[in-house]
Amino acid sequence: MEKTLTDSIKKYATLFNMEFAMLAAFVATETGGSAFDKTTGKIIIQFEPSWFKRQAKRRGRPAPNGLWEYNGVEVQSKEWAAFNDAFSKDATAAMESTSIGLGQILGVHWAALGYNSVGEMWDAAKEGIDTQVYQICLFIKATKGLHTAMKTKNFHTIASLYNGANFEKLAIKLGREPYDVTLAKFYKKFSV
Repeated sequence: MEKTLTDSIKKYATLFNMEFAMLAAFVATETGGSAFDKTTGKIIIQFEPSWFKRQAKRRGRPAPNGLWEYNGVEVQSKEWAAFNDAFSKDATAAMESTSIGLGQILGVHWAALGYNSVGEMWDAAKEGIDTQVYQICLFIKATKGLHTAMKTKNFHTIASLYNGANFEKLAIKLGREPYDVTLAKFYKKFSV
C-alpha cells in the first residue's frame, strides 16, 4: 500500500476505534488499494444496472433502454460508458446505483454517511484517498453489526454485511475466491 493510503488508514482506524490491520485488509479486499484509475485518473466505479432500474423506478422515472443495461464487465472504460449512458437518462439514479472509490460504497448510502445528496457524496470521494477512507469508516459505523464484526474478526459476517448473504455463491459463479477468505488473508498480511 502506498504511504498516503497507509497514513489515512492509520488515522481513521484510530479515530473510529478499529484495528489498522482489519481496516487495511478491508480496503485491500475491496479494491486492492486503488481509488482512482491509473490510466484515466477517474474514480474507480462499479455501475449496477439492477440498482439503476430500482432507483429510477423509485423516483417515478422508469429507466429507458440503453447501454447501461449490458454492464457487468468490471473494466473501467466500460463501467464509465454504462454509467455515462445511465447518467444521461437519470443522473441521480445513476449516481445512487454506482459503487465508488476504495470502499466501493454504493451511492444509495449517501444519507447514511451524512451527506445532503448523492452528488455531495461523489464530490467528496473525488477529493482523494483520505476522504474515501473516511467514507469507508462512516459506512462501517452506519451498517448495523459491521463495526462489531470487524472488531471480533468475524470475516464471514463482514463479507455478508458488505457484499450480501450470497457472497460465497457469487464468488463461485465468477470463479473467484470468497470475500471472507481474501479478507482473512489480507488481515494476516497486515497483522505482521
